[in-house]
Amino acid sequence: MPDLIWLRTLLKALVLPPTGPLLIAALGLALQGRHPRMGRSLAVTGVLVLLVLSMPVVAVLLLRSVDSSPPLDIESAKRAQAVVILGGGVRHDAAEYGGDTLGRLTLDRVRYGARVARLTGLPVLVSGGAPTGGTTEAELMREALESEFGVTVRWTEDRSRNTHENAVRSAEILNAAGIHRVVLVGHAFDMPRAVAEFAYQGIATIRAPTGIAVRDLDYPMVLMPSIAGLEGSYYALYEILGNAVLWISRAVNP
Repeated sequence: MPDLIWLRTLLKALVLPPTGPLLIAALGLALQGRHPRMGRSLAVTGVLVLLVLSMPVVAVLLLRSVDSSPPLDIESAKRAQAVVILGGGVRHDAAEYGGDTLGRLTLDRVRYGARVARLTGLPVLVSGGAPTGGTTEAELMREALESEFGVTVRWTEDRSRNTHENAVRSAEILNAAGIHRVVLVGHAFDMPRAVAEFAYQGIATIRAPTGIAVRDLDYPMVLMPSIAGLEGSYYALYEILGNAVLWISRAVNP
């Protein structure tokens, strides 16, 4: 039986952009011979969907629909007992670093998490395993925080492979330390699901989102398709699907 993590990764790659819309367009082209009208419709639909999702304005609207949390209020954060920073991916075999290093999303979280830790004085837990092998996210995060940002890491959770396991494994460590309220550092787009997962484990959270979607749109450039726009739409759609799956799983297994 295949590992569900790999199965999920495959399904994600097939459904989300750019692959999902491109598969629709490819199917339309394949049907052109036998079903010209349907084939053309599918091909045009696939291309148009990809173009629309590549528009920054669409990406921003999708990201706002997922989460509209305000920036962290530091005074409120000081009422927590710890700062938890979630991993967001590893860049494998980075030649300039001589091995694995933090992926861009993880680096964003580590940098912001370091700021939160310094402003609040709270102890830090980093969470992230090695879903695809190599050095764990947590170890790379700990190394960066301590050697590059001057922030000591008290706890390292290095077994989790996704947000659900982040919450489960981190809660085990936090409960053992008598901690039940944390500042949770992650990207704005995955904050609702992360908060829900930690709440399910009995850990109350104060949201500390980074990468908050912009409020003011710069027309007309936001209407021009771009890689950045497509990336934003990808993250938003991934979270929309993830939140739907979480809601269904909680409804089936309350």
